[in-house]
Amino acid sequence: MSDIHVDIDLEKALAALSRERLEEMRFAGETIQDCFRLLKKADQNVVGQCLAHQGTFYELDHYPKGDVYDSEHHAQYYYHAHRKESGEHGHFHTFLRASGIPADAKPLPYTGDEPWPQGDEALNHLIGISMSKAGFPVGLFAVNHWVTGGTWYAAMDVIRMLDLFKIDHAYPSWPVNRWISAMIRFYYPQIAELLDQRDRVIEAWAEKYPGEDVYRDLELEITGRIEISDEEQFEAVNRALVKVS
Repeated sequence: MSDIHVDIDLEKALAALSRERLEEMRFAGETIQDCFRLLKKADQNVVGQCLAHQGTFYELDHYPKGDVYDSEHHAQYYYHAHRKESGEHGHFHTFLRASGIPADAKPLPYTGDEPWPQGDEALNHLIGISMSKAGFPVGLFAVNHWVTGGTWYAAMDVIRMLDLFKIDHAYPSWPVNRWISAMIRFYYPQIAELLDQRDRVIEAWAEKYPGEDVYRDLELEITGRIEISDEEQFEAVNRALVKVS
């Protein structure tokens, strides 16, 4: 199956952002640091918090059971594992459900055998977050439609949804929910690049295999991935802010 590494010129990407966006990213980075600080004091990590009291950990099952959903902001996520060959322990999938999606964002046309879900079921996948065995984020990735299902929106609309993702309650853990909400903002340029890359890969794949349903092609799974480092990201954001002062 596909697994496409994406390179990004981070300094250039950050230079193109507004000061307001950069300050928001720095605040998100500080939030992430604080969440890890609190979890470390209890000898915990974000993955462990999601797996706690959930019984035996099975591949492909969602953790915590039933997913995590914020009924106010209509954001959702879950953790699972199934890609041992990648070296990760597992990964988070993040979503925005129909009620949180901007009204002017319209799903792309689709004429396949299984139409996009409509109404309340029209959730949209945002990004995946790969985690190390120690419970720290090591990568971001975008996926083809069949991987998570839901409804498919163009990258430009999904990028607009990133700022709307927020889990603002304490289940399964307040630090975990603050952390995953901050991750979407802290890595905004990388996620935007992965989403743009996703659409380019889908388009190229459809041209290469005419007559096939690209969204259900099991050979196209990961449309792009980027390795990440919280420390390097935070330093890069601070350098960018100095330049716009």
